[in-house]
Amino acid sequence: MADQVVIGLTGGIGSGKSTVARQFGSFGVHWVDADDVAREVVEPGTPALAAIAEHFGKDILTDGGALDRASLRQIVFEQPEQRAWLESLLHPIIREELTRQLHPLDYALPYVLLVSPLLLETDQHQLVERVLVVDVPVDVQIERTMARDTNSREQIERIIAAQMPRGQRLAQADAIIDNSQPSDRVLAEVRALHEAFIVDFG
Repeated sequence: MADQVVIGLTGGIGSGKSTVARQFGSFGVHWVDADDVAREVVEPGTPALAAIAEHFGKDILTDGGALDRASLRQIVFEQPEQRAWLESLLHPIIREELTRQLHPLDYALPYVLLVSPLLLETDQHQLVERVLVVDVPVDVQIERTMARDTNSREQIERIIAAQMPRGQRLAQADAIIDNSQPSDRVLAEVRALHEAFIVDFG
């Protein structure tokens, strides 16, 4: 079965996208994380990594032959034209791999999830038929991200400012999960949505 409906699951940093995706997974739902795929397509031995090394030079690789993400991030942050080159290389490759992974063989449910923080900021939204937003207040985003990462409050606030504004993201949602609730209530919302999607797309 390769004609499953793709539902996009997105949210700001620290909103708990992966947690909600795992809850859908507990009901047997197949999900693909765009961040994971973005890392997979530049692993050692991939054509994309070879192209990046050819363009930026071997210094962009670690001693072990992996991509030096920190160095690359600094280059593309300071030079917009290099960022544009990198995105023109990677976005089609990521999209193709997402499409491949989103449709597993021998999968019985009528829908799958594409989990992506940049679903609405990139053309990835063209891959989905509905948008599910995992939402928490901004102060909760900051608290959770500080507890998870070693970033400072100021750095996290800059990341949030660079993402799509919360109100704009919510305005594009077909469904919203309030992930600031107790986990059992969030799971109940996930179950209700899952059952509704089965009815809608089954």
